[in-house]
Amino acid sequence: MELSTPEGLHSHSEFAGYSGIRERIELAIEKGANGVLFINSDDDTEDIELNTNLKITRSEIPVIYIKKEQYELIQNSVDTYSEITVEVNKVRKIGNNLIGYIDNGAVTDVVIGAHYDHLGFGDESSLYRGKVPLIHNGADDNASGTAVVIELARHFYSSDKKNNNYMFIAFSGEEKGLLGSNYYVKNPLRKLSNVNYMINMDMVGRMDSTTNKLIVNGTGTSPMWNSTVERIMELKLVTTESGVGPSDHTSFYLQDIPVLHLFTGVHEDYHKPSDDEDKINYIGLELVYDFIIEIVNDLDDNLKLEFTKTTDSDNENAPRFTVTLGVIPDYAFEGEGMRIDGVSDGKTASKAGIEKGDIVIQMGEIKVYDMMSYMKALSNFKKGDKTKVKVKRNAGVLEFDVVF
Repeated sequence: MELSTPEGLHSHSEFAGYSGIRERIELAIEKGANGVLFINSDDDTEDIELNTNLKITRSEIPVIYIKKEQYELIQNSVDTYSEITVEVNKVRKIGNNLIGYIDNGAVTDVVIGAHYDHLGFGDESSLYRGKVPLIHNGADDNASGTAVVIELARHFYSSDKKNNNYMFIAFSGEEKGLLGSNYYVKNPLRKLSNVNYMINMDMVGRMDSTTNKLIVNGTGTSPMWNSTVERIMELKLVTTESGVGPSDHTSFYLQDIPVLHLFTGVHEDYHKPSDDEDKINYIGLELVYDFIIEIVNDLDDNLKLEFTKTTDSDNENAPRFTVTLGVIPDYAFEGEGMRIDGVSDGKTASKAGIEKGDIVIQMGEIKVYDMMSYMKALSNFKKGDKTKVKVKRNAGVLEFDVVF
């Protein structure tokens, strides 16, 4: 099985939802495979590092990874066959959701949650490429959300807003595929039909202090959300309607529960040991805390929120492409162009001299006005193509030669 996909490994690929190593292994097991051999023939896909701790959920078969160099040797001797014997040790681990409940004697419950698991010394999700294993503390992902949950529990314990009960959940296993929240909605302590709405926080610790922007996903899951969040003026909100995303709110949305997911944006420390507490914006954390209190207080006198299904139209209309610049886009940027929030070392943009904070305004002959036009521009290139990329940097415009 190829480690990569026909479009490479990147978040906007058509195959992004199917490229997870663990998920593919589990699908192979489900289909009756006796073993899995991963190969890597894609020059743009890095080999798995030797220090990667690949934890495979429910894997009962041998999993072998063949690095590029060894794969090429095998290709040169395809008529040679070997018999191997492997021993498989099945190790099961238990994760625990932590739950607090404030019973106000109300009919409905408000659920406020965040995942508290992190990557430890890193696994297949880590973006760290060093040779020496380092702890991934996950200050933003997701100690930030966990801390706000704890403080909100403290606040609502003494709040006079009693028309809902409050449930606070720190989920385990989010990094392994929303395991904790998925387990909870299938084994709830209280009837899910009692849940009024759910608010989730994942990575809320790196708010840009110059803009106070907060990304709020899920506003289309109830007719009440937009009018409620728009009344809160302290923050610059960037909203999306979809109730589906890569965090624990999805588990509740799929049970027909209105959800909001709060997020301050991706950064270059994401899933790396450098995601540490010294980079947390604590004032921004307090603003997120205040934001949630205002929402809950504002809705306290309302009836149970109506649920509405959403469509992820952005993904449906997104152009498909096979190359990337190797950058982290700033999804909260509202200016003209595509602002870069981080640059991956050794990738196309890094090699060309493009930097964090640059705003891409043109690729080849195609103008870039926003994220969608950036993706459309990328869809015109394939591996090996050369082009020029124009970016705004400070007050000037720079042009770079790039090779995909």
